[in-house]
Amino acid sequence: MILRTFLTTVLLASLLFGCGGSDPESLDGRAAEIYGGECSGGNGKSVTIYSGRTENLINPVLEAFACETGTNVQVRWGSSINLALLLNEEGSKTQADVFLSRSPGPVGYLESKDLLGQIGEDVLSLVDEQNHSASGTWVGFSGRKRVLVYNTDEFSPETLPDSVFDLTDPKFKGKVAIPGTNGSFVDWFTVFIDQYGEETATQWLNDMVDNDAKYYPNNRSIVEAAGRGEISMGLVNHYYNYQEVAANPDTHKALNYSFNDDDIGSLLVITAATKLASSVNDEAAEDLLAYLLTAPVQQYFTDRTFEYPLAAGVVPNAALPALTALEIGSVDFDKLGGGFEEASRIVEASGILNR
Repeated sequence: MILRTFLTTVLLASLLFGCGGSDPESLDGRAAEIYGGECSGGNGKSVTIYSGRTENLINPVLEAFACETGTNVQVRWGSSINLALLLNEEGSKTQADVFLSRSPGPVGYLESKDLLGQIGEDVLSLVDEQNHSASGTWVGFSGRKRVLVYNTDEFSPETLPDSVFDLTDPKFKGKVAIPGTNGSFVDWFTVFIDQYGEETATQWLNDMVDNDAKYYPNNRSIVEAAGRGEISMGLVNHYYNYQEVAANPDTHKALNYSFNDDDIGSLLVITAATKLASSVNDEAAEDLLAYLLTAPVQQYFTDRTFEYPLAAGVVPNAALPALTALEIGSVDFDKLGGGFEEASRIVEASGILNR
């Protein structure tokens, strides 16, 4: 089973924690873009984070937090799905205080297991109501839109479909890549099931497999493959292609394409932060969640990782198109936890992971 495979991967992983920051007089690199002052002395607080956000993206934020506040930060890195499963196994014995997820699905899974604590209203009020859970157990801190990335030598916008449903057409046979085990794809597919029903969602995925859709393990590998012409197009989060274009402007031949505004293929998926009910470092955990929503951190997310900021009145990077429909508030993300395991089961049963 797909969930059993994920859990096995987690349990075989290293149990060592890395320090999110040391004791320099000041920061450099990306962390200095967030906090440019001298580092504070230790404040006696400590926070342990299980992070499903990748180290290269989120570590500068954690370094800046440790430097600016003096809080000792320890981090365990992994995929959001793997870490959620591990947290369920660890239960109240976990060392984690905070869980950072690439998407709300793994957080909803933990909520269904009664493992999440209540976030203070001071933190929840930093975002619009639709950007945190109704029960106050998680808060969103950046947004990633689902798009179709395509190779510009093979397609142009006028030759691409209006809806993700049209990708099952024979003219796209063997041309579409799907990141079947990626957490944001599983979340997206969970919303797909919620919006259209299990029968329709399952049929769409099976039709994609029958149309020779290709499996890639994550968004970035699809974006890179589309850029070099290995695959014609793929379903991904928007920001990976912006990063590739910025890094390789002369050689990367891929662009993002958005389906119609009201199409499920244009859904905005948010990154979510929460604290564990068993946390013994409640104050430091709340401090960290609030820090994720400060203006410097939100600016970092949109300028460095090309994500959509969710708080502090920060304007999205000028390269990002305006959000129109199927934004965060149009879907009840609190439902994702209940469908998380079923969506994973359908993805595995489709056979896409063997393509």
